[in-house]
Amino acid sequence: MTLTRLALTDFRNHADLVIAPGPGLVILTGENGAGKTNILEAVSLLAPGRGLRGAALSEMARGDGPGGFAIATTLDAEATLGTGTLAAAPERRQVRINGAGAAAAALGEWLALLWLTPAMDRLFAESAGGRRRFLDRLVLARDPGHATRATRYEAAMRARNKLLAEPDGTDPAWLSALEAGMAEHGAAIASARAATVAALAARLIDQPPGPFARAGIALTGWQAAADEPAPALAAELRASRGRDAAAGRALAGPHRSDLAVTHLDKGLPAALCSTGEQKALLLGLLLAHADLVAAARGSRPILLLDEVAAHLDPRRRAALFERLDSAGGQVWMTGTEPAPFADAPAGAWLLALGPPPIV
Repeated sequence: MTLTRLALTDFRNHADLVIAPGPGLVILTGENGAGKTNILEAVSLLAPGRGLRGAALSEMARGDGPGGFAIATTLDAEATLGTGTLAAAPERRQVRINGAGAAAAALGEWLALLWLTPAMDRLFAESAGGRRRFLDRLVLARDPGHATRATRYEAAMRARNKLLAEPDGTDPAWLSALEAGMAEHGAAIASARAATVAALAARLIDQPPGPFARAGIALTGWQAAADEPAPALAAELRASRGRDAAAGRALAGPHRSDLAVTHLDKGLPAALCSTGEQKALLLGLLLAHADLVAAARGSRPILLLDEVAAHLDPRRRAALFERLDSAGGQVWMTGTEPAPFADAPAGAWLLALGPPPIV
């Protein structure tokens, strides 16, 4: 998968930017505020979801622009993908694929993206929600249908929570219908997560020790029943209506699962490792998963690595560039200075962004 052209209109600080990156390493350098991460965020919006920052759409339109923004790309010099908003509807995302309107979930059929940002450095020590989102991004890269299942599950769960909160009682038939929807999509979500975790765990444990820490991964928290998971989840939801009404939320389902990560070579939970070790664990996970996606989909996912080189020592930087170059695929990287990329492959595509405007 390669983006051969990327055009941004009124996105973040970019009023009108058009670039034609190469197929391998794409290296963006520039001062803080030049808009490097904004370009990565724009690329991340060419997949289902809210992008690598998880920001509201209205925050993405250029502050002094006319309102709304547009992102357009050519994929592998064949397909065209685009997304954006209109000034009249700043929180309504529009998607076009080969010129025709489409749902955001359909982007996953065309493009697989994985990313690593500085904001993820504390992923293992913070809330389970962040780890679930990280896991779901891994699943989505292998299984484009995961986005649709997650959207439908969350919609049914919100409707059920609202119904349980009504003071004048509930409609048992409507509750049962919502719980059946949650159970159907929730069981599929749990199955896809379990398959991804199992495949990735097997790949990680078979890798020899190297410059990047090997991670052990497992699902914890809520677990789907081994036999007939959808009926079992529907029964669990039905039995917990009173408890869920009191809590104001559903207390069973895949939204209550977590991802446990350990440092295999040290036998330590990732949350107890140093910040540098946690960064190395994340990077090792991402690189191993990119190999899995390539095997499953027949083409490598696009990687977005924000400021990753600056946090690696020279030996690990060189090892990273070598591994990325040998694996193939398009990889977007950012840095404030070109020096950390001195050992990048000769074919890397470089773009130096100008300084941010003085205000």
